[in-house]
Amino acid sequence: MRRAPERAAGGAGTEVTVRTSHLIHPAEAEFDEVGETKLDHLVAELLTALGEDVTREGMQRTPQRVERSLRFLMSGYDVSARDVINGALFTAESSDMVVVKGIEFYSLCEHHMLPFFGKAHIAYIPGKTVLGLSKFARVVDVFARRMQIQERMTAQIADALAEVLEPEGLAVVTEASHLCMMMRGVEKQGSTTRTAAMRGVFKTDARTRQEFIESIL
Repeated sequence: MRRAPERAAGGAGTEVTVRTSHLIHPAEAEFDEVGETKLDHLVAELLTALGEDVTREGMQRTPQRVERSLRFLMSGYDVSARDVINGALFTAESSDMVVVKGIEFYSLCEHHMLPFFGKAHIAYIPGKTVLGLSKFARVVDVFARRMQIQERMTAQIADALAEVLEPEGLAVVTEASHLCMMMRGVEKQGSTTRTAAMRGVFKTDARTRQEFIESIL
């Protein structure tokens, strides 16, 4: 896969809004129509046991599509944060806060295999290095494209970035809607969940933490 050149973030109080994020691009527009499948018979058995007729016209290729879709949605298991960062680290020229907000993510609840989705906001105080901006979105996808709970995902993003960047401080906040609360169970449509992971100066200094929180409101 070709990788576009990265530009480092810098400057006083840098703030960036990222509207889309991708970890693995489908090879084709109809990516769930091509490729080998090994588990489609299990999907077919599940659908049949639930009362569906997998032989009818609209369902004949559904088991294969489901398997390919799930492999895409769980592709984070096959890659690490260091893999997607791919050396896009640059010498820091400033120690001012960098905020990347509005990173979209889609994940699967590990309890019901239903989606939860929302946005991640990341800030850090550089140490010796800064990171190419698109890599924040890619790191988010590494951990979102797994079976997850939101609390763990937020902490994993923070720990992975802190390990690579070795910053003075790093913070991650995620906000998400959970279909396991909207489609089933309590069926509350307007509820959202916010989780936070603070590392370094963001955990120890209230003013730094407040500056970040105010920047993402």
